[in-house]
Amino acid sequence: MNEGTRLMTDELANRRLKAGKLPADLLANFLSDLAPTDPRILLGPGVGEDAAFVSFGSKTLIAKSDPITFATDRIGWYAIQVNANDIAASGGTPKWFLGTLLLPENEPASTARDIFAQIHDAASELGISLIGGHTEITIGIPRPIIAGTMLGEAAPSETVKTSSANIGDDVILTSAIAIEGTAIIARECESELLSAGLSKIQISKAAEFLDTPGISVVKAASIATSTGDVTAMHDPTEGGLAGALHEMARASKTGININAERVLIYPETKAICTALDLDPWGLIASGALVITCNPSGSQEIVDSLENNAIPANVIGKITNSESGLTRTSSGISEPLPVFERDEIARLYSS
Repeated sequence: MNEGTRLMTDELANRRLKAGKLPADLLANFLSDLAPTDPRILLGPGVGEDAAFVSFGSKTLIAKSDPITFATDRIGWYAIQVNANDIAASGGTPKWFLGTLLLPENEPASTARDIFAQIHDAASELGISLIGGHTEITIGIPRPIIAGTMLGEAAPSETVKTSSANIGDDVILTSAIAIEGTAIIARECESELLSAGLSKIQISKAAEFLDTPGISVVKAASIATSTGDVTAMHDPTEGGLAGALHEMARASKTGININAERVLIYPETKAICTALDLDPWGLIASGALVITCNPSGSQEIVDSLENNAIPANVIGKITNSESGLTRTSSGISEPLPVFERDEIARLYSS
């Protein structure tokens, strides 16, 4: 361990961590001693990167791991979707899944049966094979938790990094923001939303966001990479759109300017966030995809996505790092907000 990392961790040893992602500064520091030495590793761990790339000759293996921790409903289905998204956002085709399922003591066996059925249904839909994993009855957990590892592949020339956005690129957003967060809150917090004045119809529609418009970006990523000059992609999950943009800028060593008026937010999302005092820009956002591309190719990408019933819009520009990250609305620019943790984690911790 280098001296800088040891000193930093000593200074921060008593820092209390809150629910959500490990803060980016800590993660970057901890990863600084873990640079890959195997020459076949084309892309190793890094803040904001969606997956790892390993050379297998004519193919590149793409690997990703992600747990499901905020949801209790359909967690097997979630695990397939969110891990497949990161493979697709890296330019690959998701192919093989390994899951680790932890169940509380005294949980009915039917819970495991249902989760396996969810994995089967979601994997079948995307052409993914379950190839292994682990199951365990675990002391000390209050609910089932699943962590997944997805493997995929791509031709070496087809892989896409989060860190390869270029100054001058257009920023494209598919679909709307906070789709996943909207659906989770509608499913998990119905009584709170009813008390806050939302109707059962609003809550029911929001709960269906998992399927319509849905949280998969596999199709959107495939269309984008096959039709335009994509330079980078990122799947906004925890931390919402704002978190994803901060990660992309940090990884690419750039700034970003976003036109807030071009960012789509569904009425149900606005209603839920207003009712619970949440900011949709910081709410977990699977279902959207951030794409950067040469401006000459952006219209082709947008048109191809919309021709396949996927909403898409150019929402901003990649700028130099000195310009920072800004959000403009009605001609007024402000710093892009920074969220200490995802808004859903703040909600659950309150």
